[in-house]
Amino acid sequence: MNDMTLQTKSAAGVGQASRRKKSSKAFIVFLFIWVVLIGSGIYGAKWYTERMQQSLAAQLESQTAAQISDMQKAYEARIAVLEENYTADLAELTAKVNALNELLTFTKDNADTKTDNSNQLYTQLNEVKKKLNELQKSLDVLK
Repeated sequence: MNDMTLQTKSAAGVGQASRRKKSSKAFIVFLFIWVVLIGSGIYGAKWYTERMQQSLAAQLESQTAAQISDMQKAYEARIAVLEENYTADLAELTAKVNALNELLTFTKDNADTKTDNSNQLYTQLNEVKKKLNELQKSLDVLK
């Protein structure tokens, strides 16, 4: 009986050893597949994130370019309006200076002696010329 028990134990031991080898192989395969799945998941997440970043960067770049273009157009329109206004003001002041010159010449010709009126006209003429020069400088700065 002793031999029989020993044979049964050794047969059971061989069966358990082969099962252990099979289960350890299955565990290694399972672990390998699990590691591959995790690695591919991490790689996929990284790839997707980079793709989204590139897409967002392209969208932001196009929006920024459009906004800059709009701002540039608005700026150029404002400069054109200011230039027109300064040109109109400059023409108006030139007309006033010419009118004052004519008036000054007329009063100078009609006055026997220098009076306060001609002094006032000279003063006004000088003030208008100063303003005209200031406007001209402002116009030059805008250009």
